[in-house]
Amino acid sequence: MAKTPSSGTRRGKGRLVAEKRRAPLAEPRGRKTRAKTAAAKPARPRRGLLGWVLWPFRVLLRLIWALAWRGAVIVALIVAGAVAYNYARIPDMASLADGRARGSVTMADRSGEVFAWRGDNFGGLVTTEGVSEHLKNAVVASEDKRFYRHLGISPRGIAGAMRTNIQAGRGPFSGSGGSTITQQVAKLLCLGTDWDPSLGMTEAEFEADCRRGTVWRKVKEIPYALALELKFTKDEILAIYLNRAYLGAGARGFAAAAQRYFGTSVARLNPQQSAMLSGLLPAPSYFAPTANLERAQERGALVLGLMHEQGYLSSAEYQQALANPATLSPAARQDTGGYFADWVMQTGPDFLTQDTTEDVLMRTTLDKDIQRAAEEALEYVFETKVREGSEAQAAIVVMSADGAVRAMVGGRNTRGAGQFNRATQAIRQTGSAFKPFVYAAALDLGWTYDSTVYDGPLSIQVPGSGTYSPENYSREFYGEVTLTEALARSLNTAAVRLSENVGRDIVRKVAADFGLDREMADGPALALGVSEATLLEMTGAYAGILNGGTSVTPYGLKSLTLRGDTTPLLDHDSGLGERVIQTDAARQLVYMMSRVVEEGTGTRAKLDGRPAAGKTGTTQAARDAWFVGFTGDYVAGVWMGYDDNTPLTGVTGGGLPAEIWHETMERVHAGTPVTPLPMIDPARTARPAPQAQSPRPAPQPQPEREPDLAERILRDVLGTVFGRN
Repeated sequence: MAKTPSSGTRRGKGRLVAEKRRAPLAEPRGRKTRAKTAAAKPARPRRGLLGWVLWPFRVLLRLIWALAWRGAVIVALIVAGAVAYNYARIPDMASLADGRARGSVTMADRSGEVFAWRGDNFGGLVTTEGVSEHLKNAVVASEDKRFYRHLGISPRGIAGAMRTNIQAGRGPFSGSGGSTITQQVAKLLCLGTDWDPSLGMTEAEFEADCRRGTVWRKVKEIPYALALELKFTKDEILAIYLNRAYLGAGARGFAAAAQRYFGTSVARLNPQQSAMLSGLLPAPSYFAPTANLERAQERGALVLGLMHEQGYLSSAEYQQALANPATLSPAARQDTGGYFADWVMQTGPDFLTQDTTEDVLMRTTLDKDIQRAAEEALEYVFETKVREGSEAQAAIVVMSADGAVRAMVGGRNTRGAGQFNRATQAIRQTGSAFKPFVYAAALDLGWTYDSTVYDGPLSIQVPGSGTYSPENYSREFYGEVTLTEALARSLNTAAVRLSENVGRDIVRKVAADFGLDREMADGPALALGVSEATLLEMTGAYAGILNGGTSVTPYGLKSLTLRGDTTPLLDHDSGLGERVIQTDAARQLVYMMSRVVEEGTGTRAKLDGRPAAGKTGTTQAARDAWFVGFTGDYVAGVWMGYDDNTPLTGVTGGGLPAEIWHETMERVHAGTPVTPLPMIDPARTARPAPQAQSPRPAPQPQPEREPDLAERILRDVLGTVFGRN
């Protein structure tokens, strides 16, 4: 039995010994570390329901922020690189000011007054110091009122434009773009890309593409606009804008527009003129004052209101400008001669007209008073004598006897440019208007105005076509008639018989030498005008008759000079060519044609107190009706018909065309002295007896010469044989 500690053999208390304990098992190191860490940190509050809901958003925001600032840095570096790239490739201001791919053509009439412009008119490089202060204020007020305060782009303007587009039901980048003037300059410069014909689009299409409001193009505008701001001062950017902006009617830049519309310098523009020009910027062709002056004035009034609101105009100045809106200069108001201008552009060398890269000044033969007379005459006849709604067309050409064209109307719509010109482009059968050239050939061969020709039934065998039997318009025949009577009555069988007698080849040559040199008919119908010509060609051919038988080439360009030069590159004083028929033949023909107007088919063309001569012409089925004639001063031709060859109803050359001719020439000659026609006077003209056959010139008696010895012997022998002395 074990002894208790108190028992034993020794005296006193027993020795105390601690109870032996087993050491606890050692914990894993990791768990001990986590426990200590947990004890060291304060206890994390438990996530509630809201915390669990918001936790993904907090993570997303941290991710977005991390991506955003990094992306912003990358974008900033890209923009900085793009700005630096554009900055390096932007040329100097002088190179940017005139961005035209072609030059301009300015046309002046015979008195030196400007009447038309073609190409891109450019008034020369201007700076902000050289333009009216009102113009600068108008442009800034209407286009970018914070221009002098932003760095090339306006976030506020872009945001406002996007809001406006969305409210209008468009896409945010469609319609208004909120562009600053600097961004508009970037568009005008096409972000530094120049037009090249090899691109496969016209210059106008290229410019339209540059102004497209796509998102990508607007993005590219930003670094380019910033580069412009770094490259130039604000005034220089504004100057580029003033020089390059298109303002309608071919005017490129405000200097050209000031001259085009107001006939004044860009430095002298008043507030209302400045406001009107600035108002053209959003839509130049639509708001152009030459297209609609009232609309342009209304637009100008809106810009004046902006100038007043922004402190550029006082109340008194604003009211005065409103009360006196800008109006067009006399040259701009004229707006005539568009067909003539287009024709002159086509007759000059392309590298100085259609494709010119220079600024060209043309002096022309146009007479603005005659041009206006022709336009008014055409309008009057169609308003008073043509049924309403008729789509028939007409054309007029007036020229001097040397071929200088004084007026040209190519159709009923006399305003604008680039229209189909029926005076020069419509190639039509001439009808009986061709007959004077048959008679010209006969007269030049010795026939006279009172020689006779038979007007009766006629049948001609045409190889491959059968029998050709012409008839007169009246379906009657008049027997033996003089050439004068045959022409006055426009007798067909007489003309064909005369042509056959003279010879078709001779008739063709005479007509061709007078300027009707298109391919002509081979058969006997040649005499009746089945061949084709333009009105300009026919009028030029008649001018050859008036001037005494000398051919002419119609012309409209007198001289051509480069802007800034004094010596013309081209000079043209006359269209006279070679003589075609003798002067006496031409004088007889003029007399015969005067009978057409006095008592023949052209009596409706007769002028009050002024002699005139001419010839009517009507083609098969009345598809074309002509009257071409002249006074002692001018030749005029009139054509009437439908563009699609539809027959005219109740119209012949002696009808409406003769009346249009009459109205034109009455206006042309108003207040001018009477010039006699260069024709014979039958009462004073000694002439041989009328002849019915082709009168070739009789052989002139030759002076007798002394017979030689052999001839005398032969005569003696023959005289003895035949019993003659």
